[in-house]
Amino acid sequence: MERERAAMDWVEMLNIFELQRIFYRPRPELGDLGVDVTLHDSTAEIAANAPRYRRKSSTFIDGIHDVPEDQDMAPAQLYSTMSGRLFHSGRIAIVMVGLPARGKTHICVSLARYLGWLGVKTRIFHLGDYRRATVGKGGIVPEDYFFPDASPQSVILRQKILKKCREDIYAWLNHENGQVAIYDAVNPTAAGRRALAKELAKHDVQTLFIESFVDDEAILRENARNVKISSPDFAGMDPDEAAKLYLRRIDMKIPVFDTMDEKELNYIKMINAGQKFFYNNVSFGYLSHRIVFYLTNLHIKSRTTYFVRAGVTTEEDSYKADAPLSEEGMAYAARMSETLLKHREQERAALVEKGGNAVPLRPLSVWTSTRCRTVQTADYLKNKGFKVRQRSQMSQINPGVCEKMSERAIRHLYPEEVEKHELDPYHHRYPRAESYHDLAVRLEPIILELEREQSDLLIIAHESVLRVLYAYLMHCATMDIPILKFPRDEIIEIIPAAYQNEAKRVHIPGVDPKITPGSPEDISIPVPGGGSGVASGNLSPMPGISSPAEPNVVVERPPEKVINTAAEMVADRQNDED
Repeated sequence: MERERAAMDWVEMLNIFELQRIFYRPRPELGDLGVDVTLHDSTAEIAANAPRYRRKSSTFIDGIHDVPEDQDMAPAQLYSTMSGRLFHSGRIAIVMVGLPARGKTHICVSLARYLGWLGVKTRIFHLGDYRRATVGKGGIVPEDYFFPDASPQSVILRQKILKKCREDIYAWLNHENGQVAIYDAVNPTAAGRRALAKELAKHDVQTLFIESFVDDEAILRENARNVKISSPDFAGMDPDEAAKLYLRRIDMKIPVFDTMDEKELNYIKMINAGQKFFYNNVSFGYLSHRIVFYLTNLHIKSRTTYFVRAGVTTEEDSYKADAPLSEEGMAYAARMSETLLKHREQERAALVEKGGNAVPLRPLSVWTSTRCRTVQTADYLKNKGFKVRQRSQMSQINPGVCEKMSERAIRHLYPEEVEKHELDPYHHRYPRAESYHDLAVRLEPIILELEREQSDLLIIAHESVLRVLYAYLMHCATMDIPILKFPRDEIIEIIPAAYQNEAKRVHIPGVDPKITPGSPEDISIPVPGGGSGVASGNLSPMPGISSPAEPNVVVERPPEKVINTAAEMVADRQNDED
């Protein structure tokens, strides 16, 4: 028995990561998210049969698993290097540890989102994707696949899958200048983890283990309900009973699991979704401490974020003036608030109708900037008893000398600045103004608090702030951020999921989607593509042509439209035990 267990531990040593660069082309017969996967020459030949691995094609799909262009600067990246690696931190392998339904995938996806936002070249390697690619669509692994005393056939299959991971991790770190590779798998035994750390050290790769340990039955059931029980095996069952059955299957399939206490290894242990937090060593550079700090702000509980714009004011176009809402702005605030409250009740009713528990709605918190128009837009909800917080970092982007100037005047007075702006609208700043990069750096404390927030969250802010926060949650490309648009007659809803976030548009009835003249949001600044000689004179700060909604398409807006869904990702991984 000990010999067989040692053999399994040796196999575990091999499980190092990366899923190849892949591209996709839409396949209408599979629907909006259907993809046909092909491979990039720089990676291995296995392609996971999961639709989330595809090149970015739009701003309204979560891009966390996209392959970025090599020359892209991340939104909050402060500098660049020839190697592409930052903070003098070398190469790091983050190895997830924990049984299924413990939130490992949520943690590694969230961490990859944050590191990518900072400009750290990060890629996630889900062992389950390799297994599914190896066994083929619809295939299953042997019953003893996860057992320490598995049959020779199962051991050979494990070796094949883990060998592919090992090849891909070294290809990513050595040949594609990767800096952080995140390996998403169970990694159940102490001996296997020690062997893995030694193997990586031989290749000058530092290893950080992150264990998600959960013994709270309520958290386990919620995780199982949210991710796993969409399998046909559980069709028609009570969600709680289905979750219990799934957790029993885990115990049967993975009978041996050693929680982390290896004193010589670098590891972080998160207990019960962040209720307790331990770390051992983790002292190999600035980046490791940033990772620890981020994880202390992270939780794995489900929570929804809503984005809306403030109502219009009585003042003419002005950044400096802090005017109150007009009557139209007050009416908008009431209409928007009632629409949101009704939508939350409808979503809860729909969940109960599908067999979910009739639990109360999660608390709703409201964040605004300190500007009068955002504060007054939230007053309707505040008067109904909802908690409202004012955040000074959420003030709109500063237009500098361009305040109150028409686009025609800006082009006449600052032609060189306009030319620079059209070349790089994200990083360029007009005289005495802010760039979107400045705004992204300013908003980092808000992003960390957003990760820490456990209540549902409504953010009322200027469109420039919404662009940056939306880009973080949906992993938009840097150059897409200045051209995102948020119609005034819509609430954007973002629901976190384990593999990628899900976004919806909720229509606010009776509201003009166009920007109302007289709003301080109407400061006119030229944008790329505006140099035809015909100035509009009526553009919002750093505005653009695409949005979280489908760009340039005039449609009848339904009360609610799904922009992106994680349903196919859940179905694809329904039997995933990694």
